[in-house]
Amino acid sequence: MTFLDDFATLSSFGATAHGGVHREAATADDGRARRFLADWFDRHGLTTTVDAVGNMYGSIEFVPDAPYVLVGSHLDSQPTAGKYDGAYGVLAAAHAAHQVIECVERGTVTPQFNLAVVNWFNEEGSRFSPSLMGSGVFIGKFEADDILKITDRSGITVRDALFDIGFHGDAQNPDAVSYAEIHIEQGPILEQEGTTIGIVTANWAARKYSITVHGEQSHTGATHMALRHDALVGASKIVVAARELTSQFPDGVLLASVGQFDVEPNSPIVVPSKVTMAVDVRSSDPDVLEQAHDMLLAAIAQETEVHISIDTSALRPSTSYQSEGVELAEEAAKDLGLSHRRMLTMAGHDSVNLKDIVPTVMLFVPSVDGISHSEKELTRDSDLVDGVTMLTETVARMVRGDIGNVEATELASVGSRQT
Repeated sequence: MTFLDDFATLSSFGATAHGGVHREAATADDGRARRFLADWFDRHGLTTTVDAVGNMYGSIEFVPDAPYVLVGSHLDSQPTAGKYDGAYGVLAAAHAAHQVIECVERGTVTPQFNLAVVNWFNEEGSRFSPSLMGSGVFIGKFEADDILKITDRSGITVRDALFDIGFHGDAQNPDAVSYAEIHIEQGPILEQEGTTIGIVTANWAARKYSITVHGEQSHTGATHMALRHDALVGASKIVVAARELTSQFPDGVLLASVGQFDVEPNSPIVVPSKVTMAVDVRSSDPDVLEQAHDMLLAAIAQETEVHISIDTSALRPSTSYQSEGVELAEEAAKDLGLSHRRMLTMAGHDSVNLKDIVPTVMLFVPSVDGISHSEKELTRDSDLVDGVTMLTETVARMVRGDIGNVEATELASVGSRQT
C-alpha cells in the first residue's frame, strides 16, 4: 500500500459528509484509528506500546540501551474538522520509520539511536482540556494522575475514556534523544510563495483563558431592564473586547477569539445566570501579547452589571527550536532539491512541548488557502508525498546521530519517568 492509500483508510475513521473528520480524543472513532495504526505497526516491524495517558508508540531497537529518536503527531481532531491536521504527521512518521528501517537493513544508514513513532494523546484539547495533553505529561509539565482525572462535558474522565477504547496502558516511555514532527501549515504562506517545505524556528506566544461570567437568573418577560444582571450581555462584551484588541496593533501581529461559549440555563424565557467561555489570544511578539493581556483585564474590570472571574490564565511563551535541528532540516531539503524556507508556527503543536527537553525539528507542508480546523482543509497529494520524503531524510539523519546528545537524553528520561 502507498502512503496515499493508507491515508485514505485512516481518513475513513470518523469521516464526515463533507470530506473532513470528527475524531475527538478517546472517542470510538479515535479508538478505531488507533487500532488501524497498531496493526500498521505490527505489519511493518514496529512494537506497539501505550503509556498511562494514552500516548501510543511504535518502536524499533537498533542499538541496545540507546535512546530513541521520536517522530509523530496526533490522530485526534477538532469537531467536524479537517482530515490532515495531526493525522498526516502520524502516518508520515510511520512511513518514514519504515523506510529508515529498510535503509538500516540495507546498510545505507548506520544507526546511533533507536526509533519510535508516536501518536500523542489529546493534542487538540477539544474534548478534554488542556490541549497538548499527552506530550505535556511526557515532558513532565503535567502529572499523569492529574490528567487521568480530568472530565469532558459529560463527566467522563480521561481514564475511563481511554479504558473504553482499550488504550489506557502502563508502558514505560521511550527515552528520547530528539524529536521530529511534520504537519500541514494551517496558514497560507507556503502555498502563496510556491514553497514545498516550511522549517519552523519558533512558536508564537499564546495566552488561553477560562472565564466565567456570573449574573442573576430572572424572567425575560417580567424583569425590568434596570434590574437585570444578564450574564450573556457581560459575556458578549468580552467577545467584542477580545476582537477589538486586534485592531489596536498592526495587522497580523495579534490574534484573538472566543472559541467556546456555554450559557446557563439556556432557556428562551430566562435571563442567563452564567456563561463560561474560552478566550485565545496569540502574537508573534511577546510584548504585544502582554499589552493585550493588560488591555483585556482592563476591559473586564469595567463591567459592573455582572461579576467576571478569570478561572485560569495559561501562558505559552514563544521559544525557539534548536538551531541544529533547523540546520539539519535545511541541509536535508537542499539535498533533496525541495524548496524550503524558515518560518514561525502560529498554531501550537506537540513539538512545542518536546523542544523543551530535546532537540526538535518541526516541518510544514502547504495548506490550500491556509484553511484548517475545517472540513475544507486540504493539502495536495504531491505536497503530502514530498513531505514524507522530507521527513524520511530528516529522521534518517537523526537516527544516524546528526543531532542528539547525552544531556538531552538525561532531560528526556526525567520527563518520561514522571508518567
